[in-house]
Amino acid sequence: LAQKYDPQKEAELRTWIESVTGQQIGPDFQKGLKDGVILCELMNKLQPNSVRKINRSAQNWHQLENLSNFIKAMGSYGMNPVDLFEANDLFESGNLTQVQVSLLALAGMAKTKGMQSSVDIGVKYSEKQQRNFDEAKMKAGQCVIGLQMGTNKCASQSGMTAYGTRRHLYDPKNQILPPMDHSTISLQMGTNKCASQVGMTAPGTRRHIYDAKMGTEKCDNSSMSLQMGSNQGANQSGQVFGLGRQIYDPKYCPQGSQGEVANAACDQSGDPPEYHYYREEE
Repeated sequence: LAQKYDPQKEAELRTWIESVTGQQIGPDFQKGLKDGVILCELMNKLQPNSVRKINRSAQNWHQLENLSNFIKAMGSYGMNPVDLFEANDLFESGNLTQVQVSLLALAGMAKTKGMQSSVDIGVKYSEKQQRNFDEAKMKAGQCVIGLQMGTNKCASQSGMTAYGTRRHLYDPKNQILPPMDHSTISLQMGTNKCASQVGMTAPGTRRHIYDAKMGTEKCDNSSMSLQMGSNQGANQSGQVFGLGRQIYDPKYCPQGSQGEVANAACDQSGDPPEYHYYREEE
């Protein structure tokens, strides 16, 4: 707090108090105001009879009484309680920064109330301007869109075309030529300059995969490429179409002629006589 004390403000307060009261504070600002006599006289100049009794005794309790009366008079003058200082802040030099703040606020309050002085010191307080509106005016204000909800003053449909029509992006003010025709595809819609159908066959025809630049020859239509699969490892050996396949192994079946084996099979299974079995040759 001591570092916030402003010596320049002290010199301005000294000049202002001496000009209002007509008394000299002395070289030491704190000792000149310690007894409270000059401060009480200052308060009586600002507001007459605000301090009715001023003790001019050198006793401590008389000086503290003067300071207490001065603080009460500042409160009744309209000062905010947070701007007031305590008696010990000045009497014992406990908080001279708060004393300086209080005196500056007192000078500002005096300026607000119209007191003229040769020293321009203090900040003038803002005046309260109360407005009273009738009921009709208050209801009309409910239709106003506040700025916190946004505004529609800067929005317009100037320059917009009808819905569904093509919009050309050009500005005649910037000396940009308008599009030549309506069939032009702008770059914002994409481009077909790099696309072509070179080398494409008719839809549904077979496409041969070869490269003339690499020296690859054309394949005939009857060749089956490896991409389609291979039939080199498949055969129909041992397959019989439409006939029953007998599971027979000569290692475990009895030896005999083909007729005996057929007759034995017919007797055991009870199949019709016209059905004959044949042993598979090794």
